[in-house]
Amino acid sequence: MKILLVGYFTETSKATITRHFPEGWDIVIVPPGEEILRHIEDCQVLIPEHVKVDHSLLSRAAKLKLVQTGAGYDNVDIAACSELGIWAANAAGVNALAVAEHVMALLLSYYKNIPFLDAFMKNKMDQHQLDYTGSELAGKTIGIIGFGAIGKKVAEFCRVFEMNVLAYARNAAVQSDDFVKMTDFDTLISTSDIVSVHTPLNQQTKQLINKAVFQKMKHTSLFINTARGGIVNERDLIDALKNRDIAGACLDVFECEPLPTDSELRNLSNVILTPHTAGMPDGLKFHKKRYDFFVNNIRRVENGEEPASKLNQIV
Repeated sequence: MKILLVGYFTETSKATITRHFPEGWDIVIVPPGEEILRHIEDCQVLIPEHVKVDHSLLSRAAKLKLVQTGAGYDNVDIAACSELGIWAANAAGVNALAVAEHVMALLLSYYKNIPFLDAFMKNKMDQHQLDYTGSELAGKTIGIIGFGAIGKKVAEFCRVFEMNVLAYARNAAVQSDDFVKMTDFDTLISTSDIVSVHTPLNQQTKQLINKAVFQKMKHTSLFINTARGGIVNERDLIDALKNRDIAGACLDVFECEPLPTDSELRNLSNVILTPHTAGMPDGLKFHKKRYDFFVNNIRRVENGEEPASKLNQIV
């Protein structure tokens, strides 16, 4: 069994990942680029990050049985997988806790002004000259766009902080409860103090958050995105932040990743940035629960069974 992982990994994380797979499996880890083509022809499983898995690439993979992704799968042509008889599956929910914790860390960092205070102390400034703003989470309204596993976990955490929670889901079957109030998209963005995105990237959500949306948000609102960069028109976001149409943003994902070093986002004082690490519970870019899921799913396909969390159906 040859497993091809494509992504940006440190040597330490490569070693950790390789050890996690069963003995006897051939684990090949390569960065995005032409090296993929050297291995795609004889691999049975592809685990892709930061690379487009389209019909052209898949057509080279004569032995491929499964394309296995993490939570997101916007980089995979699911229709092409079906056409070529290749299973596609994601790992829905496995990183929900990690992402939700990251959202709360960003929230607290922003409202408690942790980046500023940390710099203040490390720059050895006169504490008598300290002048900053801060705020409590209690009583604030967070609007959660997309109410799947991650959105629900964020809502649970917000309950502990005595926040109000609004949520918007395309699935009309999702109902309000005694804590979370389901609402329409426009009401959510216009009344929330915080807007947090937790929806997948697809044709319906591509650049869902744009200039018109930012103009409807409160001038005091905070925007958080730990989902996918393509859900947001980044130019519109930068303009909204510079013009103070919104108060700030906390971002873990971007239209272009890694985030270009010359991105204006890096220079804005009202932005907190992290490098697409929300789903990683530690610093090794290794998520044990995710890789446990991967191993189990590969074994299912190896045994002629359907993968869990399948994204397509093959005959």
